[in-house]
Amino acid sequence: VQLQASGGGLVQAGGSLRLSCAASRSTSSITDMGWYRQAPGKQRELVATINSGGSTNYADSVKGRFTISRDNAKDTVYLQMNSLRPEDTAVYYCRASSLRYNDYGEPVVSGSWGQGTQVTVSS
Repeated sequence: VQLQASGGGLVQAGGSLRLSCAASRSTSSITDMGWYRQAPGKQRELVATINSGGSTNYADSVKGRFTISRDNAKDTVYLQMNSLRPEDTAVYYCRASSLRYNDYGEPVVSGSWGQGTQVTVSS
């Protein structure tokens, strides 16, 4: 599965951005999708995830400000980011887990990362 992220940019504190990440069509089924971010000098951290049933999980730092959603028909995940803060500045990566069955009927789970999109919030 290949992922293509878009929607990053430069915004002032308090502003909003919407990220999108589309998965390429494949024989695998997309299960969980999510967004992670990595600021300069820091480790990559989870921002939000959503499973195929729509259940979501958020990092405490973004709860109430960010909303993750997905369109299963399009294998696309979105991240609506409101009330942005300078500390939200990072490269944002989307991730998708996919499931397929091998020739023996055994499940094979794989993970894929998008290329990253820069989000910069100015104070």
